[in-house]
Amino acid sequence: QVQLVESGGGLVQAGGSLRLSCAASGRTFSGYHMGWFRQAPGKEREAVAAISWSRISTYYKDSVKGRFTISRDIAKNTMYLQMNSLRPEDTAVYYCAAGSTVLFGTSTGYDYWGQGTQVTVSS
Repeated sequence: QVQLVESGGGLVQAGGSLRLSCAASGRTFSGYHMGWFRQAPGKEREAVAAISWSRISTYYKDSVKGRFTISRDIAKNTMYLQMNSLRPEDTAVYYCAAGSTVLFGTSTGYDYWGQGTQVTVSS
């Protein structure tokens, strides 16, 4: 059974940092592109960051550029999102996803999704 499991969410003050992890099991995702998404209450899910299978290409939503860094450890079948200088508007449930053919900046092509981890940033 293919699973993506997020961890690392929590409550942090504005300006603080969190590191999210997305552990994959059930198959190797070395040939898959992966991404982070978030959904705040009452809002649509949005793409936050993405990384290609080769780790050569990345995508960041404009509002997180310079603050968030996406990475992946192929050997560990794990993806990360380092989030620095967090803002209250970053509060959301964060999801990781994987797909073989995806369109960065959208949810198009992602076949596998995690259950999400809550990130809350207090002001």
